[in-house]
Amino acid sequence: MDLLEAMSVFVRVVESGSLTAAADRCAISPTMVGNHLRALEKHLGATLLQRTTRRQRLTEFGAAYYDRCIEILGLVADADSLAQRAQAEPRGRLRVTAPVTFGTERLAARLAEYLTAHPAVDLEIVLTDRVVDLLGDGFDAAIRLGALEPSRLVARRLADYPMVVCASPDYCRRRGTPASPQDLGTHDCLAFAYAPSSEWSRMGNEWHAFGPEGEETIVVRSRVVINSAQGLRRAAVASAGIAMLPTVLVFEDLRAGRLVHLFPEYRTPSRPLHVVFPGDRYRSPKLRSFVDFLMQTFGREL
Repeated sequence: MDLLEAMSVFVRVVESGSLTAAADRCAISPTMVGNHLRALEKHLGATLLQRTTRRQRLTEFGAAYYDRCIEILGLVADADSLAQRAQAEPRGRLRVTAPVTFGTERLAARLAEYLTAHPAVDLEIVLTDRVVDLLGDGFDAAIRLGALEPSRLVARRLADYPMVVCASPDYCRRRGTPASPQDLGTHDCLAFAYAPSSEWSRMGNEWHAFGPEGEETIVVRSRVVINSAQGLRRAAVASAGIAMLPTVLVFEDLRAGRLVHLFPEYRTPSRPLHVVFPGDRYRSPKLRSFVDFLMQTFGREL
């Protein structure tokens, strides 16, 4: 018995739902599929599938063995393709989605480096804060901000996405500079209109800061709520109020003095940033090269 072949046939049976469908995918007869399964179960000394004329169901051992087969076959495929990848040049069109602010302020500014290193790859970058369906919408990868929902996608963590509380010098002269986060309750604050499904949706009127005494929760009064970080930035620069904004968006404003970093001794919340992609596509040289580029460029800091 070829153990790897039998494992592969077993995986196909589980994924396709029947011996007949697995036979079509493996280009062998249903009888041969059954022979592989019986030989594998005999080799293991355990039942993998409980089969009737109408349905099949994994046994408890079969479910655990299936997960290991996926892992092992993936490693074998990776090892088998090492030589091919060494010879293969990344090429073709790569479709990637990214959050609007990160994509505009950081990703777009570094794309020339990737394109220079990989002249045979064309990039299509779609900037949206919506969580897209990678397979359904035809994307190769997505950069996602915030906590990830459980899925079969492979995730690689990038540097955290920090926030900063800031206001214009004119606002501070006119209304006074708050001495601590608790003073925000008496100031005009600018809030981001998060989607109801976002784990940050409560940030509209409730901000958090971490200082010497631990975490502090501040209820703020938001006279202006905007669903655009760039819109909030412009309002803050124009002295409309105090905002909590991504550091990547206001870095230049802080350096130029158009905005003032409030409470630098406090740490404001940051959000995790990941690149996610279907595991079976990682063997593609173009996707692997882009994921490697993201990890090297944004893996430690943004």
